[in-house]
Amino acid sequence: MRLFLKLLFGAIFVWMTVMTVRTMFQMSLSEAWASYAANPWAVATLWDAYCGFITFFVWVCYKETTMVPRAVWFVLIMGLGNIAMSLYVLIQLFRMRDDEPLETLFRRRA
Repeated sequence: MRLFLKLLFGAIFVWMTVMTVRTMFQMSLSEAWASYAANPWAVATLWDAYCGFITFFVWVCYKETTMVPRAVWFVLIMGLGNIAMSLYVLIQLFRMRDDEPLETLFRRRA
């Protein structure tokens, strides 16, 4: 299961990074914003995404015990979204020892 999660979150990280860079070369966010903001479904999707980012960040706050990592991850998650979120999960997975149960992923860091 751990290998599956590493592959899954690794694929999300790579896919979202490639798609973001590819899209950036096609059109800047500032160029796209006017038409994007005029579409109610696009705005609703953006709100949905950021509510998900905040939900994930609450878990990060639980996992991280000091303010500096929390602040850094907040900026990364709000700025990079799923790229940062998948990176966070990958870091947590690779920090785990082979003998630790998968449940350790969800526990607070010591």
